[in-house]
Amino acid sequence: MARIFPVVHRFSSSWWSDVKLAPPDPILGKIDAFHRDRNPRKVNVGIGIYRDDDGKPFVLPSVAKAEQRVFEKKLDKEYFPHTGCPNFTRLATELAFGADHPIIQDGRFATFQSISGTGALRLTGIFLKNFFPGVREMYLPNPSWGNHENIFRNSGLTMNSYKYFEPGCFTFNEKVVYDAINKIPENSLLLFHACGHNPTGIDPSPEQWKKLSEIVKRRNLLPVFDLVYMGFSSGDIDKDAFGIRQFASDGHELIVTQSFAKNMGLYGERVGAVTFVTKSPDHTPKILSQIECLVQGMYWSPPNHGVRIATEILSDKELCAEWRADVRQMTERLTKVRHLLRNNLEKWGSPRDWKHITDHVGWFTYSGLNSLQCECLTNKYSVHITKDGRMALTGVNPGNVEYLAFAIREVTN
Repeated sequence: MARIFPVVHRFSSSWWSDVKLAPPDPILGKIDAFHRDRNPRKVNVGIGIYRDDDGKPFVLPSVAKAEQRVFEKKLDKEYFPHTGCPNFTRLATELAFGADHPIIQDGRFATFQSISGTGALRLTGIFLKNFFPGVREMYLPNPSWGNHENIFRNSGLTMNSYKYFEPGCFTFNEKVVYDAINKIPENSLLLFHACGHNPTGIDPSPEQWKKLSEIVKRRNLLPVFDLVYMGFSSGDIDKDAFGIRQFASDGHELIVTQSFAKNMGLYGERVGAVTFVTKSPDHTPKILSQIECLVQGMYWSPPNHGVRIATEILSDKELCAEWRADVRQMTERLTKVRHLLRNNLEKWGSPRDWKHITDHVGWFTYSGLNSLQCECLTNKYSVHITKDGRMALTGVNPGNVEYLAFAIREVTN
């Protein structure tokens, strides 16, 4: 008797046939385009990676010293706990809030190590999605770092925005921002750039942070602070934490995501942290236990080498002072670059007012250039810039600033 076999429906091509090519990352694409560019006068102001006056990668002297100490200790390569190195998480919290802040003294915080700032945001997004099922709308400032929306949307949150920048106004527009946040529905989530706003370079003043705290409390919103450029707005680590500390002192529950990629130059080491500020120390173990579960299902344990470098710096009074001085010197260099660029633009006779370049803070400035002008800068003059006109001052130095100013003058005449 003949055997009857079931019909097996086979795919005509491959399991992967329906996978579409994803659009290129607009920031990382700038790196590739810059490397391919053969123009000897090329300039990269499209990505925020710090360079020295010679346009070379910069290792902070304090970081090099700390890494040498770590090597000399000949530590093992065992797993860290799921929530990271306990010494590091304590020191990261003290850095963000100040060692004597009441939330630390009262134990009203839960901090865990993350895979840099991006990983901190991702874990935050997943936690919020899992434990606030009725509050899934995240409001980002418009504009914001391009990856913010990608991170939170992929975490399962619904995205929205509030107006942060008024075209043609290159200062913090109180009315625009206050009105926008006042319209956010109660029980929503909103994100603030703690300092060095990316992409605009426009930060609130201390008095404006106080007003924002009042509005957020009145609207019953949960603030998430992205702390990436700590030290680079004012040159002072503590001053740049003003907004975070003000909100915590005003009794807010809040979340702070930290990155040490920029202010320690630990880009590839992926060093970060997340702190949940609570009303009661009873919440701390519960939050940490849930984060442990999330980490187990994602990457099991955070990396240890970079965080040991950061811990070495933050735990040693003298070395920490050296690191703060390194950050201050980097900020001073960027301030000089801002003035050099503005002076050269004025020297070349650019018809625009470039005062905002020296008014802005941090690594970036919103130039006011439109997308066509930015494309022309890249295609004709090999000035690699994002299409929204954001300029990373980290890529400007005394050797290329005159050419950069000339190119900008040419596309704005």
